[in-house]
Amino acid sequence: MAKDHSFDIVSKTDLQELQNALSQARKEIANRFDFKGSSAAIEFLEEPPAVKLTADHSMQLKSVMDVLDGKLVKRGVALKAFSWKEPEQLPSGSMKQQGTLQQGIASEKAREIVKEIKGLGLKVQPRIDGDAVRVSGKQLDDLQVVITALKGKDFGIPLQFENYR
Repeated sequence: MAKDHSFDIVSKTDLQELQNALSQARKEIANRFDFKGSSAAIEFLEEPPAVKLTADHSMQLKSVMDVLDGKLVKRGVALKAFSWKEPEQLPSGSMKQQGTLQQGIASEKAREIVKEIKGLGLKVQPRIDGDAVRVSGKQLDDLQVVITALKGKDFGIPLQFENYR
């Protein structure tokens, strides 16, 4: 009797790396000449986990976003981990933009992933397991094909593959 092999598809963000990236971005904003004397800032909100960017005008807000993106990439935090809202004008004339951190796989995304796996026509069984998707099958090669196929498709969230056995 062959043993079933499996792996989990999850979407997690390392909060420590996120905090480090935010700290580095704040430090760069405090030291850059083009941000001196402005209201440019990056703030982390705990519940729900989100990042709030503020700036004097839209071009400066874009620069703050570019600084943050650069630091996130250097720290290995996926840019897709955030769901960004549209920038809004504040009554004071400055701008703000908020991005919510996406942890876990939402049920509609999980269904989309399962549908994609079933569309491959392999002998594997995808199963939604809370905020993750577990894929099991008898052949390790089939599981490798699933991982490769999912890495090549954009679901709008960062995917990690864990517990491969």
